[in-house]
Amino acid sequence: MPFQVTQKFIKMAKFIAFNSLVLIIATFAFHCAIVNGKISSSMYVNWGAHHCQMLGDDLQLVLDKSAGSGAQSKRTFLFGSFEMLIKLVPNNSAGTVTTYYLSSTGTKHDEIDFEFLGNVSGQPYILHTNIYTQGVGNREQQFYPWFDPTADFHNYTIHWNPNAVVWYVDGIPIRVFRNYQLKGIPFPNQQGMRIYSSLWNADEWATRGGRDKIDWTNAPFIATYRKFRPRACYWNGPLSIVQCAIPTKSNWWNSPLYNKLSVNKVDQMNSIRSKYMIYDYCKDTTRFKGVMPTECSLPQN
Repeated sequence: MPFQVTQKFIKMAKFIAFNSLVLIIATFAFHCAIVNGKISSSMYVNWGAHHCQMLGDDLQLVLDKSAGSGAQSKRTFLFGSFEMLIKLVPNNSAGTVTTYYLSSTGTKHDEIDFEFLGNVSGQPYILHTNIYTQGVGNREQQFYPWFDPTADFHNYTIHWNPNAVVWYVDGIPIRVFRNYQLKGIPFPNQQGMRIYSSLWNADEWATRGGRDKIDWTNAPFIATYRKFRPRACYWNGPLSIVQCAIPTKSNWWNSPLYNKLSVNKVDQMNSIRSKYMIYDYCKDTTRFKGVMPTECSLPQN
């Protein structure tokens, strides 16, 4: 009899242990899920819904005299790889700004930006990048695109992991912001962020410092987004700070392979930066009165 009771207890203990393990694994998988859905299932229009469209894997944002428009992701994320194909406003786009960025909320928010500043016909767009940590930005780098961003779709990717943020255009890295938190430089790793896209009127500053205004005879202005792919870790509160940073198979963006750019990628980035970069905050000594941000003296590739 004691032997039978002991065996029952052993079986019950194994059953409880197994189910506890399943629950732990399920919980972890929920926190580290990979999202790979269509725009219509991953995002929603958050303003200007009266004149923009979201159909299947396409999002069409519109700007006219009545309003601009925008969309945001349904979920919040911490770390991952965020891809979007974008076709910008064609012809005379002066005064318009098209955006694709990640952001948290609040006065101490984090933010990682792609912004596309329109221009008059025949002049190139300006590809504007920036990063905010704890509500502070002022880290702008700008480029001329080496292609016509209005003729076809191009891939804009933000790769964000605990080691660095990397901005990619068609698979080519154009900028890196590394984690130097140990040197006192804030890094976005404590707040979940949503993905936002918008098209809006910024003719007070967007084109040649506001000298070129929007020509409303060209309205409506249309930018099209396609194949939004947030392969990323869900934000589920403070526990995600640890869970989303673990270099698991699901969190592939955290693997050692992505700790640093390869030699080939560094060469690609340096080539683009030497030919097409038109502004770098780290070289603007006048703006910072000679006291440059600390990260400007540290390796970023």
